[in-house]
Amino acid sequence: MINVAIFVSGSGTNCENIIRHFANHPHVKIALVLSNRIDAYALTRAKNLGIPSTVMTRNHLNDEPQMMALMQAYHIDFIVLAGFLQMIPNFLIRAYDHRMLNLHPALLPKFGGKGMYGHHVHEAVKRAQETETGMTVHWVSPICDGGEIIAQFHTPLTPADTPDDIAAKEHILEQDYFPLVIEKVLSHL
Repeated sequence: MINVAIFVSGSGTNCENIIRHFANHPHVKIALVLSNRIDAYALTRAKNLGIPSTVMTRNHLNDEPQMMALMQAYHIDFIVLAGFLQMIPNFLIRAYDHRMLNLHPALLPKFGGKGMYGHHVHEAVKRAQETETGMTVHWVSPICDGGEIIAQFHTPLTPADTPDDIAAKEHILEQDYFPLVIEKVLSHL
């Protein structure tokens, strides 16, 4: 059994989608949902779906003995970042080398890096008058949004699309494809 931790900061629509996708999977178990925010609705979603959850502040996240003890306590084999807005400490990246992936709401390398998260990304896509957007799943590295790309999915845009429209189109890709990419990656472990 592969035990997966999902790291989240917000409402957790992707978190819930991933939990539901793997609910009856014979080889994958969502073992923990971790948030850096006590008010993240993702924690409520996890509770409602019977998944253990915890809150780790920035200080706790950067405390290697504490963080690694938590990962060991839940026997975490793999980490999925699903809207997690903190930089991952290097010790955790090393410990989960090619066993930690992230979803980015744009077609990297465009619109990535520091400050490029959530609606900021979709506003930047609109300002750049892009004709398409998409989602990128990539390995986590010490460089923000700089890890090797695993998969990308595209959707067309029109000049009339607002940042909210762009966000909605990109979110459909996340819901349709993110769990499938995770499953494919896990099948090769």
